[in-house]
Amino acid sequence: MTIKRWVILLMLFTLVVAACGGGDDDVADTTLAGIDTTEAATDTTEAMVDTTAGTGTTAGTGTTGAPAEGMVAAANCDYGGKISSIEATGESEVVFTLCSPDPAFLAKMAFVPFAIQPAEHLDAMGGSPLDTPIGTGPFMLDNWARGSEIVFTANENYWGDVPAFSTLVFRWAEESTSRILELQSGTADMATNLAASDYATVEGDPNLVLLPDQNPNIFYMGFNNTYPPFDDVRVRQAIAMGIDRQRVIDTFYPTGSEVPTHFTPCSIPNACEGDPWYDFDPEAAQALLAEAGFPDGFETTIFLRDVFRVYLPEPQVVAQELQTQLEENLGITATIEVQESGAFLEANAAGQHDGIHLLGWGADYPHVTNFLDFHFGGENIQFGDAHPEITEPLGEGAATIDEAAAAPIYAEANNAIRELVPMVPIAHGAAADAAVATLEGVNVPPFGAPQFAKMTPASDTLVFVQNAEPISLYCADETDGESLSACEQVLEALYGYDLDGSVIPKLAEECVANEDGTVWTCTLRQGVTFHDGSAFDSADVIASWAAGIDAANPNHVGNTGVFEYFSYLWGGLINAPPAAE
Repeated sequence: MTIKRWVILLMLFTLVVAACGGGDDDVADTTLAGIDTTEAATDTTEAMVDTTAGTGTTAGTGTTGAPAEGMVAAANCDYGGKISSIEATGESEVVFTLCSPDPAFLAKMAFVPFAIQPAEHLDAMGGSPLDTPIGTGPFMLDNWARGSEIVFTANENYWGDVPAFSTLVFRWAEESTSRILELQSGTADMATNLAASDYATVEGDPNLVLLPDQNPNIFYMGFNNTYPPFDDVRVRQAIAMGIDRQRVIDTFYPTGSEVPTHFTPCSIPNACEGDPWYDFDPEAAQALLAEAGFPDGFETTIFLRDVFRVYLPEPQVVAQELQTQLEENLGITATIEVQESGAFLEANAAGQHDGIHLLGWGADYPHVTNFLDFHFGGENIQFGDAHPEITEPLGEGAATIDEAAAAPIYAEANNAIRELVPMVPIAHGAAADAAVATLEGVNVPPFGAPQFAKMTPASDTLVFVQNAEPISLYCADETDGESLSACEQVLEALYGYDLDGSVIPKLAEECVANEDGTVWTCTLRQGVTFHDGSAFDSADVIASWAAGIDAANPNHVGNTGVFEYFSYLWGGLINAPPAAE
């Protein structure tokens, strides 16, 4: 950014402060070249300030209604979220002001949905760069042949260590055996999420290596309490007692998998405070179901997507097992409906599954808020209407920095989840990936995708086979693991995850909190360029965050328009329209 442009930006920010009072204390083939990044925000006659009905403010630049270069802010914190304001206080400095302390601030920020793209590119794509990501990462998108593969090339101008090979290829296959065959035939270097039945095959092949996956996870049966009979807590409790979870683990999961005592895996601090989950007790379950008016059971649907996951390695056969147990133990007749992955996630996010849905979660960042707040914090409607008995302690826990002080708060939340049964936790799945023995530096981090830039294949191309095709490569508005894995190769956030799961600076040199943890000042890494050659600066940080967190921003478009991670992890969107009565 030129000095002239920065002076203009400061002038615009002054106008914003004068008009709005500042931040309130309460507060498939893509071509990446040819995007002009030198003209934006240099004409003061076209500058404008966009304010939205007293709920927040976003400064814009230019006639396209671009996202804020200087600031995005809520008028106050009455909207219920964590973010009060995000302000560019210098070309290489951004200040995040929070409505309340967040003990997981850096861990959340490191997650790829909060990655940074050029402000001008977001404008040019109308806030929907679904298959044209421009990042700062070690790889650049070369070509996405929909239905076939995605090809990335090494970023020779990467600010960190440049990859040792030139081409990274993502392919996908639903069946674990198909992914193993790719390794054995020499057409792939690494494959993800093996079925338990394939462990022996890998271990018995001297040309392959088994790679344990240590990502904390949960598989659950969910209910939407706005649809009968799941609006009756006794029905949900009956199912919680009427499923033999150990039988599911013993039959379908690899060694090391566990029956959950709590929703969140106990490896995460404060995860297992409170009482453990119900024991298998079909007699008590039948009595509860009869008390609710269903002595002979009822008919329902089991919704799922046929996508292999660490938490659900064999989706359809596990669904059939649960179908059998529901019939045998409770007299509930369930029809299985398999939906396409994207359609399933969209329907689930909209609260449209009127039966039992099978879903799970792999940890995105190392804090209990990642599991509990996302699912039960009040914004996620997959379980229907929120329960204040759960949401209130979660809100308190999410603002408690001290881990020991937070323990009794999470005990209260976990006990409420147990009592109200928005879902039944079925399994913490153990899993493994596999790779050819010649792949050097191979890694499966506990958080985030494999870091291919740190690997060295035997040839100049590394081929990775995952479970399914990405939905899009604009991961600000995606939640599926296949999309996130691909995005992580191209895009970077201010922080990231190291191989051991620790949180480390990426596009920020550091972010430092004030004494009470409500203001974080981030100093940006200098000399970083995007894949299109444009320089990275604070304007890009503001634009990327504004597109996700500000529901009134012109670039708040994305793929689904939901921006789930921005909403769930930060407690809600700025300028979100009022909920329908």
